Amino acid sequence: MESGELKKAGLKATAPRRKILQLLEDSAERHLSAEEIYRSLKEFGEEIGLATVYRVLAQFENAGLVTRHNFEGGHSVYELDHGTHHDHMVCLETGKVTEFVSRDIEELQRAIADKHGYELVEHRFVLYVRPKRRD
Repeated sequence: MESGELKKAGLKATAPRRKILQLLEDSAERHLSAEEIYRSLKEFGEEIGLATVYRVLAQFENAGLVTRHNFEGGHSVYELDHGTHHDHMVCLETGKVTEFVSRDIEELQRAIADKHGYELVEHRFVLYVRPKRRD
Protein backbone atom coordinates (compact mmCIF):
# COMPACT_ATOMS: atom_id res chain seq x y z
CA MET A 1 0.00 0.00 0.00
CA GLU A 2 1.16 3.52 -0.58
CA SER A 3 -0.17 7.07 -0.70
CA GLY A 4 -2.36 6.13 -3.66
CA GLU A 5 -4.16 3.63 -1.41
CA LEU A 6 -4.91 6.40 1.06
CA LYS A 7 -6.41 8.56 -1.67
CA LYS A 8 -8.36 5.61 -3.06
CA ALA A 9 -9.78 5.08 0.44
CA GLY A 10 -10.86 8.73 0.52
CA LEU A 11 -8.11 9.87 2.88
CA LYS A 12 -5.68 12.70 2.30
CA ALA A 13 -2.08 11.44 2.29
CA THR A 14 -0.89 13.41 5.32
CA ALA A 15 2.53 12.77 6.85
CA PRO A 16 1.14 10.97 9.95
CA ARG A 17 -1.07 8.72 7.81
CA ARG A 18 1.79 7.86 5.44
CA LYS A 19 4.17 7.13 8.32
CA ILE A 20 1.69 4.95 10.21
CA LEU A 21 0.76 3.08 7.04
CA GLN A 22 4.45 2.55 6.22
CA LEU A 23 5.13 1.27 9.73
CA LEU A 24 2.26 -1.23 9.44
CA GLU A 25 3.61 -2.39 6.07
CA ASP A 26 7.24 -2.70 7.17
CA SER A 27 6.78 -4.22 10.61
CA ALA A 28 7.89 -7.80 11.08
CA GLU A 29 4.97 -8.10 13.49
CA ARG A 30 1.66 -8.10 11.61
CA HIS A 31 -0.51 -7.26 14.63
CA LEU A 32 0.38 -4.01 16.40
CA SER A 33 -1.33 -2.06 19.14
CA ALA A 34 -1.65 1.71 18.92
CA GLU A 35 0.89 1.97 21.73
CA GLU A 36 3.39 -0.21 19.86
CA ILE A 37 2.94 1.93 16.74
CA TYR A 38 3.43 5.09 18.82
CA ARG A 39 6.62 3.72 20.46
CA SER A 40 8.03 2.65 17.08
CA LEU A 41 7.37 6.09 15.61
CA LYS A 42 9.11 7.72 18.59
CA GLU A 43 12.12 5.39 18.12
CA PHE A 44 12.38 6.64 14.53
CA GLY A 45 12.26 10.24 15.78
CA GLU A 46 8.74 10.94 14.55
CA GLU A 47 6.75 13.57 16.43
CA ILE A 48 3.31 11.95 16.20
CA GLY A 49 1.22 11.85 19.38
CA LEU A 50 -0.60 8.83 20.71
CA ALA A 51 -3.99 10.52 20.16
CA THR A 52 -3.07 11.03 16.50
CA VAL A 53 -2.11 7.35 16.18
CA TYR A 54 -5.51 6.32 17.57
CA ARG A 55 -7.33 8.77 15.30
CA VAL A 56 -5.45 7.61 12.18
CA LEU A 57 -6.05 3.94 13.02
CA ALA A 58 -9.78 4.62 13.43
CA GLN A 59 -9.78 6.38 10.04
CA PHE A 60 -7.90 3.45 8.49
CA GLU A 61 -10.39 1.00 10.00
CA ASN A 62 -13.38 2.99 8.70
CA ALA A 63 -11.77 3.15 5.25
CA GLY A 64 -11.14 -0.63 5.21
CA LEU A 65 -7.34 -0.35 5.22
CA VAL A 66 -6.86 -2.09 8.58
CA THR A 67 -8.73 -4.58 10.70
CA ARG A 68 -8.92 -4.12 14.45
CA HIS A 69 -8.93 -7.18 16.68
CA ASN A 70 -9.90 -7.23 20.35
CA PHE A 71 -8.22 -10.33 21.71
CA GLU A 72 -8.19 -11.44 25.36
CA GLY A 73 -6.29 -9.07 27.58
CA GLY A 74 -8.35 -6.04 26.73
CA HIS A 75 -6.24 -4.20 24.18
CA SER A 76 -6.80 -3.85 20.46
CA VAL A 77 -4.30 -4.74 17.78
CA TYR A 78 -4.40 -3.68 14.15
CA GLU A 79 -3.34 -5.39 10.96
CA LEU A 80 -3.43 -4.32 7.34
CA ASP A 81 -6.48 -5.67 5.55
CA HIS A 82 -5.19 -7.50 2.51
CA GLY A 83 -8.64 -8.85 1.66
CA THR A 84 -7.82 -12.47 2.43
CA HIS A 85 -9.52 -14.35 5.24
CA HIS A 86 -7.51 -15.96 8.00
CA ASP A 87 -8.03 -16.91 11.63
CA HIS A 88 -5.86 -16.34 14.69
CA MET A 89 -4.23 -18.09 17.63
CA VAL A 90 -3.28 -15.94 20.60
CA CYS A 91 -0.79 -17.16 23.19
CA LEU A 92 -2.15 -16.32 26.64
CA GLU A 93 1.36 -16.18 28.11
CA THR A 94 3.21 -14.10 25.53
CA GLY A 95 0.42 -12.36 23.63
CA LYS A 96 1.93 -13.58 20.35
CA VAL A 97 -0.64 -13.69 17.54
CA THR A 98 -0.31 -16.44 14.93
CA GLU A 99 -2.36 -16.39 11.74
CA PHE A 100 -3.59 -19.59 10.14
CA VAL A 101 -5.94 -20.83 7.44
CA SER A 102 -7.83 -24.11 7.72
CA ARG A 103 -10.11 -25.26 4.94
CA ASP A 104 -11.56 -27.89 7.32
CA ILE A 105 -12.55 -25.26 9.90
CA GLU A 106 -14.08 -23.04 7.21
CA GLU A 107 -16.17 -25.91 5.84
CA LEU A 108 -17.27 -26.99 9.32
CA GLN A 109 -18.42 -23.46 10.21
CA ARG A 110 -20.47 -23.23 7.00
CA ALA A 111 -21.99 -26.65 7.70
CA ILE A 112 -22.95 -25.64 11.25
CA ALA A 113 -24.61 -22.44 10.04
CA ASP A 114 -26.42 -24.38 7.29
CA LYS A 115 -27.61 -27.04 9.76
CA HIS A 116 -29.27 -24.30 11.78
CA GLY A 117 -30.85 -22.68 8.73
CA TYR A 118 -28.36 -19.86 8.25
CA GLU A 119 -25.93 -18.72 5.61
CA LEU A 120 -22.49 -17.85 6.98
CA VAL A 121 -21.73 -14.26 6.02
CA GLU A 122 -18.68 -13.44 8.10
CA HIS A 123 -16.86 -14.80 11.12
CA ARG A 124 -13.84 -14.38 13.33
CA PHE A 125 -12.28 -17.46 14.82
CA VAL A 126 -9.70 -17.14 17.58
CA LEU A 127 -7.96 -19.91 19.46
CA TYR A 128 -6.47 -18.96 22.83
CA VAL A 129 -3.45 -21.16 23.50
CA ARG A 130 -0.45 -21.61 25.77
CA PRO A 131 2.77 -23.54 25.26
CA LYS A 132 2.53 -27.25 25.99
CA ARG A 133 3.97 -28.24 29.35
CA ARG A 134 6.67 -30.86 29.26
CA ASP A 135 6.31 -33.06 32.30
